[in-house]
Amino acid sequence: MSDILTEQFGLAPTLSSRLLSTVVVIAVIIILRYLGARVAHRRVSDPELEFRTRKAITYIATAVFVVAMVFIWLPFFDNLATFLGLLSAGIAIALADVFLNLAGWTYIVFRRPFRVGDRIEIAGNAGDVVDIRAFRFTLLEIRDWVHADQSTGRIVHVPNGKLFREAVANFTEGFHYIWHEIPVLVTFESDWQRAEELLRSALDSVAIPEVEARKVIREMSASRDYRITYRELTPNVYVSTRDSGVLLTGRVLVEAKRRRSVEDTVWRHLLTAIASDPSVELAYPTIRGFVPEMYRERDQARSAGEDSQGV
Repeated sequence: MSDILTEQFGLAPTLSSRLLSTVVVIAVIIILRYLGARVAHRRVSDPELEFRTRKAITYIATAVFVVAMVFIWLPFFDNLATFLGLLSAGIAIALADVFLNLAGWTYIVFRRPFRVGDRIEIAGNAGDVVDIRAFRFTLLEIRDWVHADQSTGRIVHVPNGKLFREAVANFTEGFHYIWHEIPVLVTFESDWQRAEELLRSALDSVAIPEVEARKVIREMSASRDYRITYRELTPNVYVSTRDSGVLLTGRVLVEAKRRRSVEDTVWRHLLTAIASDPSVELAYPTIRGFVPEMYRERDQARSAGEDSQGV
């Protein structure tokens, strides 16, 4: 067979022999792998054990193939430098993600974009960092089907290489507070200024003291390369309108991991205050109609006729 390859394609006898040996090895390994999988399917009744057996057969077949290729092709590379160059290039391509993950781990260790306990978001995954390893870091997931940044209970493993491909948002690095907004919609007939006072009072009950917030900013500016400045750190209320009423948006500084509890406290305080104040009503989608004068007179006449008949 090697003579045929030499005659038909003009290949060197040694190269033809090695190509033929490679084809034979591949065919034998495929056949043996197929037979091993069939035997495992017949002899093993447990699906979990069968799956592991099939995976083990695949790994063994791959290892045998690699060893066989080394014995077949290694003598072909008379120049050791050429062989090592090709080998290193192949390893670099095959293990590109592994090296990228190790580089990401080095970046985490020395640059500290986050630490265990920080709340971060990367590539659409948000959660608290619970573990950092050489190839991946682990998040205790928040959001998804759970609202207000509370935990779902799921563990998410993220490859370290994602750090070089995706932006990382850190909720708690340095300045461990975030701004939270609470929209409140009241009717046009309500006293919106009174509603604003009630909302401000509710926000003040949960607000971070301004002195404490500014102290954190000063400490962060002194120890890190971040220059964050805020003119106002106290709660504020912004006013706008919507189709159904006046929108009051409360903005308050909260701890990153207390968004839901803060919003719960604000709404309890606010609903209690609104219930005792008749000048403020919460709005909801409504539809208002207009009846022309001619139709109104007709309806009144019909109503009067029905009343007279009843008498």
